[in-house]
Amino acid sequence: MNTYDVVVVGVGSMGGAACRTLAGRGARVLGLETFAPGHDQGSAHGGTRIIRQSYFEDPAYVPLLRRAYAGFRELEEESGRSLVRMCGGIYIGDPASPTFAGSRAAAVEHGLAHEVLTAAEVRERFPTMHPADDAMAVYEAEAGYVRPEETVVAQAEVAARAGADLRFGERVRSWSATPGGGVEVVTDQGRYGADRLVLTPGAWAPQLLGSLRLPLRVERMVFHWFTPDSTAVPLAAWDQDRHPVYIEQTHGNEQIYGFPMTDGPAGGFKLGFFRVGTPTDPDAVDRVVREEENDAVLARARQLFPHLGRPVVQAKTCLYTITPDEHFVVGRHPEHEQVAIGCGFSGHGFKFVPVMGEVLADLAQHGTTPHPVDLFDPTRPALRPAAG
Repeated sequence: MNTYDVVVVGVGSMGGAACRTLAGRGARVLGLETFAPGHDQGSAHGGTRIIRQSYFEDPAYVPLLRRAYAGFRELEEESGRSLVRMCGGIYIGDPASPTFAGSRAAAVEHGLAHEVLTAAEVRERFPTMHPADDAMAVYEAEAGYVRPEETVVAQAEVAARAGADLRFGERVRSWSATPGGGVEVVTDQGRYGADRLVLTPGAWAPQLLGSLRLPLRVERMVFHWFTPDSTAVPLAAWDQDRHPVYIEQTHGNEQIYGFPMTDGPAGGFKLGFFRVGTPTDPDAVDRVVREEENDAVLARARQLFPHLGRPVVQAKTCLYTITPDEHFVVGRHPEHEQVAIGCGFSGHGFKFVPVMGEVLADLAQHGTTPHPVDLFDPTRPALRPAAG
């Protein structure tokens, strides 16, 4: 049986980052992944993911985001790939909405450069948008998007160059702690031993962490690319040179998020619901996007973008693995100290990829990390199994 310092299960976004960090530190690393690098079966595809720092989810994320921003730039340098585009970000809502008020609170608490705009100012600066008259917005220039598939591939390339043994197309069936304090991992092609294990299985976390009874909910999500009406607003106004990434929720409507045109008019204008999904089995996902799904998100999007129209350029499904409090699950396995866990990223984790790689490598090698991750404790009350 081949043995390693660390086995990483799941070499997608977080697992790939852990492999890169561990291999860069000189560890003997084995990475095991069911699919090909940069695949479209999980949560790290679709061409773009938002990166932002004025974080309405909780100001506690901001220090991690600062490190993640630096980490993306380092990965660009190491890989020679272009991954990040800063086009600005705007977060719109009524004055009491978490999208606006939470973003502003995080920016103020951490001294982040930002502007507060009225609805009229938003319309003037970004003519694609027509927010409600009483809406307010936080605009931050240091926001934009990252290319997820390129990031995953870049991490794998850098990790492999540093000596990581990455095996794609090999599905992990089980793992177990061994009496000597190590681990054994069983795949559909073999068995492997290691001193430490990092579990980053994405939507397959409920299968590989079943003993913990974590209340994880795997959901099928859809994102859509629509066609702007260039007769009302020039196409240039929708492009990444002039348009920010955005999140909007006003007076309790469904929160939407999206991007400017990043690949020209032929690529369309991408957006989706942030929290409207359907429970699914990651091995049996309905990948067909129906017209009623396109209709529903377009009707909602036109509340902010009245000049958005058809045809639908494309629509794709992806998977969210959601915790009850929508915070991540990152830490040491409560029953096996040689195992580090990273899962439950709840649809907003990709922007943290580089720093999560460092956190998971720290946990695997040292059992602790200097990064602030107490919010993600696998034993926190929100994750405790219900009694009975």
